[in-house]
Amino acid sequence: MADVKLTHVKKVYSNKVEVLKDINLDIKQGEFIVFVGPSGCGKSTLLRMISGLEEISGGTLEIDGQVVNDIPPALRGIAMVFQSYALYPHMTVYDNMAFSLQIAKVSKEDIDQQVRKAADMLQLTPYLDRLPKALSGGQRQRVAIGRAIVRRPKVFLFDEPLSNLDAALRVATRMEIANLKDSMPDSTMIYVTHDQVEAMTLADRIVLLSAGNIEQVGSPLELYEHPANVFVAKFIGSPAMNVVPCRIEKAGEQTHVSLSASVTVETPITTEASEQSKAAFFGIRPEDLLVVESQEQGFLSGSVSFVESLGEATLLYVTVPGCDEMVIAKQAGTLKTQRGETVHLSALPEKMHLFDDKEVSYRR
Repeated sequence: MADVKLTHVKKVYSNKVEVLKDINLDIKQGEFIVFVGPSGCGKSTLLRMISGLEEISGGTLEIDGQVVNDIPPALRGIAMVFQSYALYPHMTVYDNMAFSLQIAKVSKEDIDQQVRKAADMLQLTPYLDRLPKALSGGQRQRVAIGRAIVRRPKVFLFDEPLSNLDAALRVATRMEIANLKDSMPDSTMIYVTHDQVEAMTLADRIVLLSAGNIEQVGSPLELYEHPANVFVAKFIGSPAMNVVPCRIEKAGEQTHVSLSASVTVETPITTEASEQSKAAFFGIRPEDLLVVESQEQGFLSGSVSFVESLGEATLLYVTVPGCDEMVIAKQAGTLKTQRGETVHLSALPEKMHLFDDKEVSYRR
């Protein structure tokens, strides 16, 4: 298995559209890295550049210490699992998994050993004699993963492998991929998804991209608890973090933050603001807001505009005087709160976030 290193990597198409801009990333052997971001951010293009299916316009890509910019995909030591299963419909599961080894003229004994080992890991042994049409979507995707495993690549690449599955199958297959990684601790895996749940549950580290740039790299909890900027704060977490414009009135051990003419908050976040009053952004996650009984116990009060009862949780959409956007509060269980009712909200100071006027976190 191998490290992957990208240094000042760029992708520019012939019409001068710059899709990826100065990507720098070190992926260590044995890591499970997830590229995540909104549609069009460049995550799949970046994966295809690593695989060799897209040319690199600038910078260098190293796999296992070797620059592979001009090396064909077949010689890079990678195996890729695509969004579509791409199985041969006339071949059995066994033959689909064995085909690449047969092309490489591996001995029949080694082929049989590797195919059966991979099938056992993926719980496919009872299906080795079946054709793909006799399999469920989740089983077909496992065959595609097994086909990659038998090649013993340096790096595994996954391009949104669960997007064609229904919700229940996505959960089951996600667990199987996590178990697969645990059974292959030295394998380097790079996984692309637009689903933040997949990213949060599978990744050792997340690479969050936006408009061709890397916004933040870190563990799932790092991105959740310490977002580098407003984009990360709003992308990671469901519902998204509440972010409202504010003014920092005083910097020091305690920062006084004015959300409106009538709402002031004190946070433990120190800033380097030199001005007495500085424009900024205040953030708080919906699940960190608590409904309290009185205005004195909270720091936000407003009228409930909409209630979403989800069973395990209730989402309150609160209109706060002076705030341009509604504030969302996520409460455990069910509440009897009605539309139009006034609620008071509190939060622990350490759960509050501050971003400067460029939307960059003061906790960086």
